[in-house]
Amino acid sequence: MTVTTPQPRTTIPAPPALSRDADTARWDELTEKVREAGQYPTKAEAEHVTRTVLSALGGHVTGDERVALAQSLPLEAARLIASQIPATHPLTAREFVESVATRIEGSTPATARWHVSSVLGVLADWVGVPLTTHLLAQLPPGYALLFGRADLARTA
Repeated sequence: MTVTTPQPRTTIPAPPALSRDADTARWDELTEKVREAGQYPTKAEAEHVTRTVLSALGGHVTGDERVALAQSLPLEAARLIASQIPATHPLTAREFVESVATRIEGSTPATARWHVSSVLGVLADWVGVPLTTHLLAQLPPGYALLFGRADLARTA
């Protein structure tokens, strides 16, 4: 019989509650950052891409990291993350990008990678290094580049 010691959980404090108008402004700020990062011509396109990528991500982030991520985001984005049923099989980074390509009309794997990187790069800046590091530890190898971080080999 093998006994393992539970790993300590990292507690990430919840942000203060905001009014509906303030939260809407945060959503607008988030999607504007995505519009700039992805060089999307319209706010509507940036919002569509943001919703699609966050919905896809929501199924692959679980546990404390999912809760912390939702708490760090505007309510609209938090709902997109929290409303997803957890995936039974984690997708590789390539499979994740391909799944996003199927959700955006006219998207190819190359354009989907652009969309994913635009949203996840902004997301990494938005939530900060500690939470991004926790998210990447939970996801299969290969996601770091999608979050705009170096994908360093793990040492044993």
